[in-house]
Amino acid sequence: MNEPEDPSRERLKHHFAQRVIHQARQILEIWQRLHRSEWSAANLAELSEANLRLQRFAERFEQPKHVMLARGISAALQGVEDNHGRLTSDSINELNRLMHRLSRTGLRHGDQLDQTHLPPLRKPVYVALQDAERAGRLATQLEFFGLNAQALDSVSTFQASMLERQPSAIVMDVDFGGVGMGLSLAAQAQEGREQKLPLLFFSRHETDTPTRLAAVRAGGEEFLSGTLEASSLLEKIEVLTCSAHYEPFRVLVIDDSRAQAMHTERLLNSAGIVTRSLTDPIQAMAELADFQPDLIILDMYMPGCTGTELAKVIRHNDRYVSVPIIYLSAEDDLDKQLDAMSEGGDDFLTKPIRSRHLITTVRNRAARARNLKARMVRDSLTGLYNHTHILQLLEDCSFRARREGKPLCFAMLDIDYFKQVNDSHGHPMGDRVIKSLSLFLKQRLRKTDFIGRYGGEEFAIVMPDTDLEAAQQVLDEIRERFADIHYPAQPRDFNCTFSAGVAQLDAGFDGVNMASRADAALYRAKAAGRNRVQLSL
Repeated sequence: MNEPEDPSRERLKHHFAQRVIHQARQILEIWQRLHRSEWSAANLAELSEANLRLQRFAERFEQPKHVMLARGISAALQGVEDNHGRLTSDSINELNRLMHRLSRTGLRHGDQLDQTHLPPLRKPVYVALQDAERAGRLATQLEFFGLNAQALDSVSTFQASMLERQPSAIVMDVDFGGVGMGLSLAAQAQEGREQKLPLLFFSRHETDTPTRLAAVRAGGEEFLSGTLEASSLLEKIEVLTCSAHYEPFRVLVIDDSRAQAMHTERLLNSAGIVTRSLTDPIQAMAELADFQPDLIILDMYMPGCTGTELAKVIRHNDRYVSVPIIYLSAEDDLDKQLDAMSEGGDDFLTKPIRSRHLITTVRNRAARARNLKARMVRDSLTGLYNHTHILQLLEDCSFRARREGKPLCFAMLDIDYFKQVNDSHGHPMGDRVIKSLSLFLKQRLRKTDFIGRYGGEEFAIVMPDTDLEAAQQVLDEIRERFADIHYPAQPRDFNCTFSAGVAQLDAGFDGVNMASRADAALYRAKAAGRNRVQLSL
């Protein structure tokens, strides 16, 4: 008979595991900073040092996953050093892949290890609202979604908490502690900090421009007014604090001069921007479909097809209407530059160009384009991809899966008896249920999965590199946990469940067929009693 493990030994093991995870998070923070500024030898050296500490801790405290990832990161960084400090598209992708995996090695919500004698793993989010009771309810709801949130009920409590522990973010009522006092309190909290704290301001009422200007000067990155709802707030906080997931900008360079194209590619890659170069403009549309760049850099004068002609061809396709096109050419005639810009271009840079100028222009243009695209392809209520875009992503992933010979699954989810929720508790409560499921899916699925709101209470998920068995296991776990959520209502709280249908990509079938088979499986799950995951026949 095996003897039970010593509880104190279990706590000690858990403490060691947390030390390793804290070190992993330091690496992720450095990785995030690399993408906020230009990459440099000093930054990469800092990342390498932090990774060596992670490897030492992981080996000492017997954390095999972290040992493996630290060694992988070390090998990738060694490859950069062997290449004289130059980053390539492959090395960026490899480091990004390892960072994604590293971000998923932390202790998850619901882990069984005893945490009663250990501090919370994640830095707290301080919630400082004029209405203390409301702040408490909000903090409780945020904690349910895995956030370490603390409601603060007075100015003195806020100041004491700031001295005790730096938060991951602050949610501050502009009138916390008195009219306009929240603004000055937040500004004081930011004083002397090289790295500003993520700060979100809130006001119960619509505010004037001077108040919002004061919020910006105090370091506020977001400003919410009216009703402060947990799921919307969580999405904002995750955007402000997320260091786990970073998707590098992608740039396609089209230039008939191989030397010039390779020079631009190396320059942008060294700045952490994944770049591909193309010397044959006729291949541009195929490359766009495969690479899906955030931005295109075009040479003005190419044999067989000028840059302005190619820009027109690109703009003919609705998918690429909003992709910025930057002309990079030796042309210095201002009238010709303006004519080129009117032919589908967004900017004109003249060769030779300073490296920093090019990198900054590309980053700024790509960031704005991503932000605009996110508004175009996402559902306004949940922030998930909309119906049209999730089906487009399914087609893209189907093409890639067939080419690479990897499995692909597509799932359709539907909230059970949702009409009863709306009829009994009102549409605002129905929206709350929809948003809570969207958050659950985002938190518990991989960053490589694509989640969409298919319509109403229906959701769709594209799961690359996943077979039916793995998809069913993941969705069943999410289904069971989602059913545990209780929504406050009168005369009693209620909970919801969902049903799901899953289909796998088969030879000879496309994304449309997958969607149809997943929908049929979902229908069978409903007919079989709901609250289950049904696989396609």
